[in-house]
Amino acid sequence: VSIMDLSCRWVRIRWTFQLLVQLIGVLLLVYLLVIILKAPPRRDLPDSHWWNDGPLYRLRDVRVFSDTQDLRGVERRMDYLKQLKVNGLLIGPIHEAPPNNALSLRFEQISSDLGTMNQFKSLISTAHKKGISVVLDLTPNYQGSTGPWFSNDSITIVAEKLKSALVFWMDQGVKGFLFSGTDLVSNSVPSLWTDIRNIIQNRTRSRPGRRVLMGLSEFSSVDHVSSLLSSSGVDLLLSPLLSSGSGGFAGPAEVLDSVQTLCASHSQLNLAWSLGGAEVHLASAVGPALVRLYQLLLLTLPGTPVFNYGDEVGLMDQGTEPPQMLWDPETETDLNGTLQVEWAERRSSLSFFRSVAALRVKERPLLFGDFLPLSNSSSLLSYVRVSNRGARYLAAFNWGSEEAELVQAGRAELPQQVQVVASTDTSLSDGEVELGALRIGPQQAMLLRFNIK
Repeated sequence: VSIMDLSCRWVRIRWTFQLLVQLIGVLLLVYLLVIILKAPPRRDLPDSHWWNDGPLYRLRDVRVFSDTQDLRGVERRMDYLKQLKVNGLLIGPIHEAPPNNALSLRFEQISSDLGTMNQFKSLISTAHKKGISVVLDLTPNYQGSTGPWFSNDSITIVAEKLKSALVFWMDQGVKGFLFSGTDLVSNSVPSLWTDIRNIIQNRTRSRPGRRVLMGLSEFSSVDHVSSLLSSSGVDLLLSPLLSSGSGGFAGPAEVLDSVQTLCASHSQLNLAWSLGGAEVHLASAVGPALVRLYQLLLLTLPGTPVFNYGDEVGLMDQGTEPPQMLWDPETETDLNGTLQVEWAERRSSLSFFRSVAALRVKERPLLFGDFLPLSNSSSLLSYVRVSNRGARYLAAFNWGSEEAELVQAGRAELPQQVQVVASTDTSLSDGEVELGALRIGPQQAMLLRFNIK
């Protein structure tokens, strides 16, 4: 073989190699383009605020939360609230308000039987160090029978007093306010209501952070709630929406209708979900057997979950007075057999609440993801929370009291294998399961995680 032949062969090999490298490069480029085109468009994180990260924890009467029966006792429980992943504490009303007497209202004074201003300032300081914002209920006539905000004769007087009080409490570090009677007040004196909104919601140089304006309505119609959200301008609205239903609380049909109706007209950042209201605890509203089911529901719906104190341990109402908060006894030596069983159930409920709340805080789909209903029957509801990146979460609930239900919704896009991350059924351990054969027991709920490849 001559030197010229070798040279020609080398040239052909080099050209072939270069063509091969170029071909591989083209194929890689095509592959990347296919991936990009198939991927869902990336959406920016919504312009959310601190109250959207929730949950919010409502304590209407500070006297029932500790042995000291004052604001100091609430402050001592901030570590407990932090463990619940609580992002905001809704407290009060705590101001001086002689019943049905508008002229004697003292919005800027704390009722002497609830604590002192120094105790409140200390509570605010401790809460902020724990990452918990304090929202103050400033409903004027909370101890009287006349409402809302007394009557048409005194509402202007009350509103004017309220406006100066808002500035005072914000200067103390309060991060928002809650008012009952929002629908009637905003319609009766719209100009004064606009002033109140502007004071709370507008940022200033001295108060650059965003404050939350929360309303409370007694109406349970989803259309009324939707209309009030639009007309009142509140950031969040509490209502007995989920307390309406054939059994006195929302079942699958009512939940789905409420969520779909409100999501169609409003950002989920303006939705708040609660059950029972300030006067009724979750366990009393739905029964002890369904407490964890509704915990999971409220923590996975699109919007901000709001719980009453003690809902995490299944606290029950007793008569007309608010029940004393139940704290885990330091020792079980004095507990009889019945109480030991009761506290085992309460600890299980608390552990379940903590685990789901912790998951919600760190998972974008559960915080801001789209709500996609999968199935809905007289007893079963399932839906997926999904964002454009990361894991998907499938929540399933069986309200039935007798039969287990198949979780599988027959959707081709769902994977065969899913991971159980939370379940009210203690016999079902976390780990991968076959979705097609997975059944959910009566009065049980579960949260499943999966990825779409």
